[in-house]
Amino acid sequence: MRKLLSLAIAIVLVGAALVAWLHLKGSTTTTSTTTSTTTTTVPIPIAPLTGLPDPGGAALRRSALTVKIENTPEALPQWGVDQADAVYEEIVNGGITRLAAVFNSTAPNKVGPVRSVRPTDTQVVWPLGGIFAYSGGAAYAVASISTAPVKLIDESSAGAAMFRDPSRQAPHNLYAIAPLLFNFKGTPTPPPKLFSYRDTAKKIVGAAVARFVVPFPSIYPVTWTWNATTSSWDRTLFGQPDVTGTGVRESPKNVVVMWVNYVNGIGTEASYANLQGSGQAAFFIDGKEVHGTWSRGASKADVVTYKTLNGKTVELSPGQTWVELLNDGVPLTVTP
Repeated sequence: MRKLLSLAIAIVLVGAALVAWLHLKGSTTTTSTTTSTTTTTVPIPIAPLTGLPDPGGAALRRSALTVKIENTPEALPQWGVDQADAVYEEIVNGGITRLAAVFNSTAPNKVGPVRSVRPTDTQVVWPLGGIFAYSGGAAYAVASISTAPVKLIDESSAGAAMFRDPSRQAPHNLYAIAPLLFNFKGTPTPPPKLFSYRDTAKKIVGAAVARFVVPFPSIYPVTWTWNATTSSWDRTLFGQPDVTGTGVRESPKNVVVMWVNYVNGIGTEASYANLQGSGQAAFFIDGKEVHGTWSRGASKADVVTYKTLNGKTVELSPGQTWVELLNDGVPLTVTP
């Protein structure tokens, strides 16, 4: 009996071993997975107001921010203007000039000195929308900007987004903090494009220019000198290099001169540049001058269109652009 039991156990153990061996030999499969690597190229975002790459995409996530900046000798040095995407220079009452600096791709921590609104600003910001930062203004100027589709932020509503620098004399000491102003969330986001940009490999067809002078009234003519090293236009104001509070020379990639009609005359209190309609323009790009025109539709929401004399769209160099709003009939002084 004991022998039969031992034999039975042996048979069972052999059977189990055989089953296990058959399982390993015949039932186990090896799967070879070939993984193919697919390279996906993600396009880098382009900032709408400069045409430059914006790897972080910040420009596409916020509106335009326009800051009204003083441009008198007492205001110098200015802060943050070199970081603006676009700058508009306009003639205001008294024949002085003021700046409207437009930010989107950058957000400097100090911009200014911030000063009061003027009626031309309504013409500038209407198609841009976004946020308009200023320090106040005459009733007629405030009433004008209040009609534009912008979020108005002045010193009384800015909170921590504006501050007075005690080391400078008022009223030339009010500054804006752009990152905090962007928190007010203007629309549209992102802003519309103001200019068209060229592939930098594409050559500009135009007359070579060493320097030119925009003859704003009184002591405010501006000289722009081509800097071949930086491929930009060095700005000179009041007979001196225009250098910011951080020691950076104002030197945009492009300067656009628009000849415009100042309604109510030059330097009067209610004067403003009429940016509806059309007129002559000169474009200073890559060391060249290109003659052309500007035009804007009947709607204030329309963006200004820039064309060459043969009707082609003007393509600027990617980067900062200054727009000089010069009164009709005043010629430039251009040095080849």
